[in-house]
Amino acid sequence: MASKILFSFLLVQLLSSPSFSAPTTSTLFREYIGAEFNGVKFSNVPINPHIDVHFILSFAIDYTISDPSPTNGDFNIFWDTDNLTPSSVSTIKSTHNNVKVALSLGGDSVGNGYAYFNPSSVDSWVNNAVSSLTKIIKQYNLDGIDIDYEHFKTDPETFAECIGQLLTTLKNNGVISFASIAPFDDDQVQSHYLALWRKYAHVIDYVNFQFYAYDSGTTVSQFLSYFETQSTNYKGGKVLASFATDNTSGGLRPEGGFFSACNSLKRQGKLHGIFIWSADDSMNNGFRYEKRSQTMLASSH
Repeated sequence: MASKILFSFLLVQLLSSPSFSAPTTSTLFREYIGAEFNGVKFSNVPINPHIDVHFILSFAIDYTISDPSPTNGDFNIFWDTDNLTPSSVSTIKSTHNNVKVALSLGGDSVGNGYAYFNPSSVDSWVNNAVSSLTKIIKQYNLDGIDIDYEHFKTDPETFAECIGQLLTTLKNNGVISFASIAPFDDDQVQSHYLALWRKYAHVIDYVNFQFYAYDSGTTVSQFLSYFETQSTNYKGGKVLASFATDNTSGGLRPEGGFFSACNSLKRQGKLHGIFIWSADDSMNNGFRYEKRSQTMLASSH
């Protein structure tokens, strides 16, 4: 009897310890949409009612629309506005109460070149970004923001201050309810995002790590190793598992063991969600991997 009492006491102490976190599973599914102008609509994408779904409009960029050049934080819309409109956002959210919509900043390219993060100064960039993004977010009735700059003409500390202050201000003003970042395993990219994480992790809700930026032919064991590494880099963050449905990205493919890897993460209580690049590409396969991902997440519920 004494040993049972001692065991119960120790278990209570362990569970109440600040360093102990019980395994958790998430029902969060996220997908980028609108970057490729192929006519994809929110209504095309399957939506499982038993999970949380985030659509991420791609992209808003602080460049001019015509003959693109940097605007120092004055953002313009570069996604497919013919099919992804303010009214379509309102419709998908009212039809499905488990859906939220965000917008992503930056991306890889604009026009015929890279989309660089290129602020004139921290204060001027933040002021312009808060003003222009607040207008877009309110116009489209959006819920959150994603940071996906991939090319930089500034140092990591400046990036950290600009983005950190932007997210902090938008949250404090009640403009957004969640924020994410979308780094990948590249020295320059990681140096910028890790600088941001070190100082502003408290305003970042999700890490959309681009595991599909790893080499093609990634194995399940390699993927799990990469996941552990990035979970250590973004310690305390909700790092999501990811794959791409285009024909050019690498990483662990959905038909190559991705769901097996996710089952392993789920058993360990480390599956914080799944995101896909992108709905535009998935049009070609009838969104089969969206359905499979959402079914897996719903089974975690």
